[in-house]
Amino acid sequence: MFRLWGKIYTGSHITEDFVIEDGSGDRRTAKVVHAVTALCRRFDLAEPIWLDANIREFQRTSRTRFSQDNFIEEIPFSFFEIQIIEED
Repeated sequence: MFRLWGKIYTGSHITEDFVIEDGSGDRRTAKVVHAVTALCRRFDLAEPIWLDANIREFQRTSRTRFSQDNFIEEIPFSFFEIQIIEED
């Protein structure tokens, strides 16, 4: 089972969080893209733009943060963080 945890932080506090599970046979990248899309729908957010720094961090640590620089619209929180908590 693949599980991705999405968290919305305001300051240093988690104000919303949700875990997306994916049991499909898709590749890791497809699972991450689908999970981020589902989390954005759940949190009513526009999808963030993946910058090179986000990609490198995610490849290295299986987690990354999206701040205002990753969104076109103004965000009413500090950052959106995703983290893989279980992988097949």
